[in-house]
Formats: sequence, C-alpha cells, structure tokens
Amino acid sequence: MSEPFDAYRYIGYLRARWRWIAASAALAVALAVAASLIMTPQYTATARLVIEPPAGADLRAAMAVSPIYLESLKTYEQFASSDSLFQKAVQRFELDGRPIESLKRQVLQVQLVRNTRIMEISATLPDPKKAQALARFLAEATVEINRAAVSESDQDLLRGIEQQERDLRTRLQETDASWAKAAAAEPLLGLQSAMEQAADLQSKVEEQVQGVQLEIADLTERAKTAVDAAELRKQESEARARLTEMRKQIQDLQRQGAEREKLLAIRQAHRDQLDAERKAGQAALAAIEARLRDARGETGFRGERLKIIDPGIVPERPSSPNLPLNVAAALLAGLVLPILYLTLEMSFQERRAGLARSGFHVA
Repeated sequence: MSEPFDAYRYIGYLRARWRWIAASAALAVALAVAASLIMTPQYTATARLVIEPPAGADLRAAMAVSPIYLESLKTYEQFASSDSLFQKAVQRFELDGRPIESLKRQVLQVQLVRNTRIMEISATLPDPKKAQALARFLAEATVEINRAAVSESDQDLLRGIEQQERDLRTRLQETDASWAKAAAAEPLLGLQSAMEQAADLQSKVEEQVQGVQLEIADLTERAKTAVDAAELRKQESEARARLTEMRKQIQDLQRQGAEREKLLAIRQAHRDQLDAERKAGQAALAAIEARLRDARGETGFRGERLKIIDPGIVPERPSSPNLPLNVAAALLAGLVLPILYLTLEMSFQERRAGLARSGFHVA
C-alpha cells in the first residue's frame, strides 16, 4: 500500500538540494543570455494599408462590415505576399540567396487586422533601414498591383461597351443607307400623285360615260320618229362604240389604281419598318453612349482601393532575439526541469524503499 504524500518531507527534500536547482537555473539563464547575444539582431518594420470600398458604393453598405466581406478582403493578402513580387524585392534589396520560399517565410508577414479593413505588411531583416524600405516597397507595389487590376478590369469593360457602340453605329448606318435607298428607289409622293391623277381621270371618264349614255338614249328616241333614222342609228352606233371604249378605259384605270394601291401599301410598310428600325437603333445607340460615358466617368472607382496610411518607420529596437523573454523562459525551464527530476527521483526512491520493506517482512 502506497504511503500518503508528505508535503513537508517533499519541501525538505528540495531544500536540501537547492544549490543544484539554483545552479541549473543560473546555467539556463547564462546559456539564454549567451545565445541571445550571439544571435544576429532582427528588426521588424510594418507598413499599413487601408482597403477602401468602391467610390460609388452606398456609405451605409460600406459601414456594414460583414464577416463574409472581411473574409473576401484576404484576397489582397495574396497581392502583397505573391512570390513574383517578393522576388522583385529580393533582387532590388539584394537579399541573401536562400530559396525564396524559406526566405519569404522568415522575412515577410502579411495579415489583416481582425475585424478591420487594415492590412499590415511586416518585413524582418538584420538592417532596420532595409526592413523599413522593404515593407514600404511591398506596400507601394501592392497598391500598384491593385490599381493595375482595377484599371485592367475597367479597360475590359470599356472595350466591351465600345465594341457594342461600334456595332450599333454600324447597324444604324446600314439602316440609314437602306432607308435612303428605299426613299430614292421607292418614292411615295410620285406614286400618290399618279394615283390622284388617275382618280381624276377616272372621274372625268365616268362623267363622259354618263353623257354618252344620255346621248344614246336621246338618239334612240329620236330614231323612232325621225325621217333620217338611219343617220341617227349610225350616230347611236358610234356613241355605243365610244361608251365601250370609255368603260374599258375605266376598267384599266381601276386595275392600275388597285395595283398602285397595293404597291403603295408595300412601299409604305417597308418604309415604316425601316423607320422603326432607325428609331430603335438611335435609341439603342443613345443608351449605349450614355452607358459608355458613365463607365468612363467611373474608371478607377469601381473596385476596392488600397491606400497607404502608414509607410512604417525605421525600428529602433530589435524584434528578436527578445533577451528578457529568453531569460524568463530559460529561468522557468531551469527551475521546472530540476524540480521535476527531483520529484521523480524522490518518488522512485520511496517506491524502492517500500519494496525493500515489503520483501523484508515477507521473509
């Protein structure tokens, strides 16, 4: 059966070996100080950017920062931490020739400040001035990359709208040409004037027909009682011949009038169709021109904009090694580890002594 824990005995056991614990702590502190002094000081400079919403966005919507929107802003972290941009920085500042992936992990840190639209770009180098210059260079390059991306998107949009505008203008010119050609080849006024003249002629011929009919009736009555009936019948026959010719002329005029009316209806429908297409083309062209003006006016303000609010300063104190933190950690380890070892040693000794006593009694 195990013996109960005796705190006084445990404290006494540790007190008897306090020199060993103190030596361990002193050695750990000395090693931490030596290692910290040997290590090359590293300086961290931080540049800060703010991600502004599009200029045309509703201010109330811009103030309502949702988690989804903040998550989408992490896209801009990829702008600042891209391998191609960091490679340019390595060449510009002549950093050491280690693999770019490991060098970037050690030198560069990009992150969004929690629940804000502020992005921090931190650079860590042995030279504080170079660290600040590197952070500022990456911040400025990130702004330029974002501006170029927005500009390229705007140019793509403008080119698309301009192409639509050119297509609509070409179609409108073709419609205008068709309308002008139809106006020249299919005149309406000349056809309408010919129809009016034909109607007047038909009206005059119909009046003449009525007069001839009266003349025939008169000659017929006179031939019944007149002495010179043969002459009157001859005049009647001539009048009937004229009447037949006039009726034939009226039929021809009616047939020509029907054909002209049909042709006029066809030309008028064609003219109305072309006119409707012209008006629709003009309205579409005016709408696309207004859209093009709006798109040109909004160039550069359609996407989020990055702005440097703090280019950073030359750090005066190294970020690593952190001597107080290293000493505190070493001191803690120098105290905990020997105490833990002594605790295990004391427990082992007590267990061995207990086994020895149990074996003695059994014997």
